[in-house]
Parts: sequence; structure tokens; C-alpha cells
Amino acid sequence: MTAADYCLLAAGVFFMTGLLTGVWKYRKMMTSVDTLAPVYVDIAHRASLMYSFAAILMREFVPYSPLGETATSWAVGIPLLFFGSAIITYITHGFLQDTENQLARPHVLGSGHLPGFLVQGYMVALIVGEIGGFAVLFWGFLKAVL
Repeated sequence: MTAADYCLLAAGVFFMTGLLTGVWKYRKMMTSVDTLAPVYVDIAHRASLMYSFAAILMREFVPYSPLGETATSWAVGIPLLFFGSAIITYITHGFLQDTENQLARPHVLGSGHLPGFLVQGYMVALIVGEIGGFAVLFWGFLKAVL
């Protein structure tokens, strides 16, 4: 598989997840007294849809990558993995209905707590991975057109 294929595969998985979490959100809204879905059910639905289009956008930048195929696959793969892990985290919190803010302290996961350094470390890695991966592709585009 090529880097572009990874993007398209991720887009399909994320979009289908968005559609399925949309059904979950709708069901929760229809069975709720206040007609609202739990916060992370809503976030999982919206993020899945947004990340599907982000994956398509990244695919459009792949041809401009200044790197070889393997490095380009890493440049797209890292952000896509973080997009996917974020969706999984949102779905988990939506299923457990354990928090309305995963970054609030103490960091709740089900009936337990996560150490702050773990959550902060994940967030730093996510920021570096997502921005860094796309920056490589965008830099290649800028070099090609300027």
C-alpha cells in the first residue's frame, strides 16, 4: 500500500465510524429526557467525520512529499494513527459515560484514573505527530509551487 492508499483507507474507516456513531448519537438523543447525547458520543461522531475529510486532504498533499515512499508513509501514518486513537478514546468515554472533559483532572477512565504524565505525554506526542506529519507534506507542496 502507498501513503495515498493509507489516507484513503483511513478516510473510509473514519467516515464509516462517523456514520455508525451518528446512529448511536441519534439513539441516545431519542431516548434521553433532554434529547441530548452524552458529550463524548457527540464528539466521537463529529471527530470521525472531520478526520475522514482530514485524511482525504492529506492524500491530496502526498504527491508533493519531498520524501521517499517509506518516509511519506510514516508522514501520513503517524497523524492517521493519532486521529484513529483519538476517535477510539472518544468512543470509549462515550460508552463509559465517565467524563465530560477527558483533560479535566483527575483524568478519569471508567472507575479509575490515569496518571497526568500519561495524558500530557499523549497530547504532546499527538501535537508533534499530527503537525509534524502534515508539515512535511505541506512543505513539499510549498517547494513545488513557490
